[in-house]
Amino acid sequence: MRSSAFHMSRWLAIAAAAALTAGCITAADAGPLPGEGKTVNFAQNDSLGANYVQDQILIMALEKLGYKVNLQTLGVATFFQAAAQGDLDMTGDINWPQREPAFRQVEKQLTLVGDGTIEGGGINGYVIDKKTAEAHNITNIEQLKDPKLAALFDTDGDGKADLINCDPGWSCGDVVDYQIEKFGLSGTVHSVRAKYEALMAETFARARRGEPVLYYTWSPSWITDALVPGKNVVWLPIPYEALPEGVSRGNGSDVKGVEGCAGNQDPCRMTVGSWNWLIVANRDFLDKNPAVRKLAETAKWPLPTWSSWEAALNKGNSNRDIKKLAESWVAENQKQFDGWIAEAAAAK
Repeated sequence: MRSSAFHMSRWLAIAAAAALTAGCITAADAGPLPGEGKTVNFAQNDSLGANYVQDQILIMALEKLGYKVNLQTLGVATFFQAAAQGDLDMTGDINWPQREPAFRQVEKQLTLVGDGTIEGGGINGYVIDKKTAEAHNITNIEQLKDPKLAALFDTDGDGKADLINCDPGWSCGDVVDYQIEKFGLSGTVHSVRAKYEALMAETFARARRGEPVLYYTWSPSWITDALVPGKNVVWLPIPYEALPEGVSRGNGSDVKGVEGCAGNQDPCRMTVGSWNWLIVANRDFLDKNPAVRKLAETAKWPLPTWSSWEAALNKGNSNRDIKKLAESWVAENQKQFDGWIAEAAAAK
């Protein structure tokens, strides 16, 4: 028995040593990681959303490639200025085409990478509950010129429709206010601008009671995860494209294949054209780091994934919550994540 145990122990030691040697040879053959000894100064937008989860996954990928990542949170205008000067390297949080005018001022120093991290892109528009839309055949926001239809959405007793709009500091609210005036709705529609999350909490409560609701939102978002277009609500098209000065029209307001467009219209004329989160980086930095360029070109997520992140963040959005969402996605999609790393590491 002692002899057998001895030989078995010796065999296991030899096998372990052989495996260790093989691992060392493989690592040596692979060579150094592309980010070894380098730091990425990564910027995160100061507006919380599912893009924060995306950013954590990108950071995890960069670290797998050997980079040390220095994360900073700041506004988009500040990022453009700092990145153009070479003080920051990249961000995944540029809302396009909303930020196009500001980007054009620094595009000699910065560049767009990839075609957006939301597969298919996102949409913005006006929403009403499906029951009211079908009962009164409402298929366009311009119909709210009719005082009787507008009064259906009156929540404060003044006879006007109360349209839940964006926070006072958000540019989307300026677009909505512009369109209310442009479409001749000022006499029948009141733009309600306050803390968006609080306003939408009240809207959810009205919807649960079966009352009419009217609001502006975007998808993917926690809003469309809770009140689902085509099921609970419908998107309400605009009569024609109308955007204030300084807002990019992108590819235009007509968006094909919008799920839950009122009257099953296709294309659906949204408040603004489709949008996406784009990765923007300093040109010199990318030239020196082809692995980062490849990662940025490859990484993207389907719209339902973004919506699920938004819904989760509405329940808890601490740094720990965000990191847990990122880690969970990687664990559930390890093969895809590893494929991104392998492609990036091989980039020249």
